[in-house]
Amino acid sequence: MLLKVDVTFGAVLAVLLVVAAVVAAVAHLGRSREIVVAGARAAAQLAAVSAVIGWVVHALPALFGFVLLMYAVAVRTAGRRITRNGTWWWVALPIGAGVFPVVGALLLTGLVPLKGIALVPVTGILIGGALTATVLAGRRALDELRQRNGEVEAGLALGLYERDARLEVARKPAADALLPGLDQTRTVGLVTLPGAFVGMLLGGASPLLAGAVQLFVLVALMAVQAVAVAVVLELVARGRLHRDGTGEHGAGPAGRS
Repeated sequence: MLLKVDVTFGAVLAVLLVVAAVVAAVAHLGRSREIVVAGARAAAQLAAVSAVIGWVVHALPALFGFVLLMYAVAVRTAGRRITRNGTWWWVALPIGAGVFPVVGALLLTGLVPLKGIALVPVTGILIGGALTATVLAGRRALDELRQRNGEVEAGLALGLYERDARLEVARKPAADALLPGLDQTRTVGLVTLPGAFVGMLLGGASPLLAGAVQLFVLVALMAVQAVAVAVVLELVARGRLHRDGTGEHGAGPAGRS
């Protein structure tokens, strides 16, 4: 066993969480409370999941319900990270468009069996990747549109449709959301040994099989994140996802798209 779950384990976790919060406070990062809350939530959620996962993986309705719960939580989390108004629910599209076709293809081809012990972790990894890419792309695109509003107005003055003017400004910043996944894939095995690889090794799998599974996860993640970024960028460009009640440039949520 890699870790002993005992009093020492809990104490070390608590110390690391306090260190993270204190460093954020000292550096004036403004995220100290969020760090503490995130750590506490992670502990509670993982404890709950550990308690029910044995039942979920053996009951098909519960399995699908658990996957949908993961999806719903991801949508809510990503949406509220991007905007506080009622357009947050549009992030259901980029996350769903990225994850569900890939998961469906994996099930249809038999690469992932319709068993909870395989479907839950693979789907969780893909939903998590889509969530991260959606948040980064959505926030960067909306931030850029607000800061470079004059360039969008100039594009409109030149006769561009509002969608096209926004895309000219937001496309490259949104595409930066793909960089973490790209860097992880480029440096896998050289800088980091990701969780799927390490987990399979600890579970007794051969290094070759562990490497194949990790490669599969990384490539699937790139596909999911590329779709998620493309869709969230389109939603921002069309004004469906925005940060005020009238759309980013005052032409209404749909603008002239």
